[in-house]
Amino acid sequence: MAPRRRRGNVSPTLLAFGRQLRRYREEAGLTQESLGRRANNGRGVTSQYVGQVESGRTRCSREFAETMDRELKAGGRLLQLWDDLVLDAAFPVWFDWPVVEAEAVMLRSYQPIVIDGLLQTEAYARTLLFGDEDATAARLGRQKILHRSSPPPPTVVCLLDEAVLHNGLGGPEVMREQLEHLLEVISPRLTVQIVPRGIPHPGNTGAFAIATLDDRTEVAYADSALRGMTTSVGNEIQKVAESFEVIRSHALPVDQSVDFIKKVLEERWT
Repeated sequence: MAPRRRRGNVSPTLLAFGRQLRRYREEAGLTQESLGRRANNGRGVTSQYVGQVESGRTRCSREFAETMDRELKAGGRLLQLWDDLVLDAAFPVWFDWPVVEAEAVMLRSYQPIVIDGLLQTEAYARTLLFGDEDATAARLGRQKILHRSSPPPPTVVCLLDEAVLHNGLGGPEVMREQLEHLLEVISPRLTVQIVPRGIPHPGNTGAFAIATLDDRTEVAYADSALRGMTTSVGNEIQKVAESFEVIRSHALPVDQSVDFIKKVLEERWT
């Protein structure tokens, strides 16, 4: 039985970037304070901030990395490390789902309150994330898996509670754009089914997703009030998969779901 995925208090990718920054700084013979004075094109940061970056406790900006790369004569290597290690670290350190999601050949999800993150527009995501630009960019970055050529994009089956179409996040313009986008992305490889409101089913306890990997193993992700949880424990996967099938049995077929989305779009958001 596979162990439950554990989460540290520090992002491993941020820690790896920080260690390389410290190595370049020490090779240059600079203290954290002296390096901090050169940061952000001369505007400077505190030595404590440099220490937090080096210890992986905070996510620095690309501008910071660019200045550090130039000041430490790293030849672009710190910038490359930022792109590889820090860019996607806008996710909380416990949120390891994007790594799993990117490896999946099939994704199944149920959302009772909001549009699935893979299907969100920029304006909708920004509203959900309270205007946090880094988090918005990270969420939209997850959607690259839907357009990749190698390996092929995953098959996606998304169940949405009817309430998702009516919740009005961001106002009429944002919702109109979001539902139009939803209709555009539906395809044989990416299906969306609407679950009518008021039906008792296991999904009423919260959102969840299941990733099937290339070797046919499965990993599940479930939301909670405090944070999400990923698991690959067999009996837990089975329970989530069974819940998905029960919910799907209540969902409208894909063609009827498309008609339903169009109806809500025209009657409520146009």
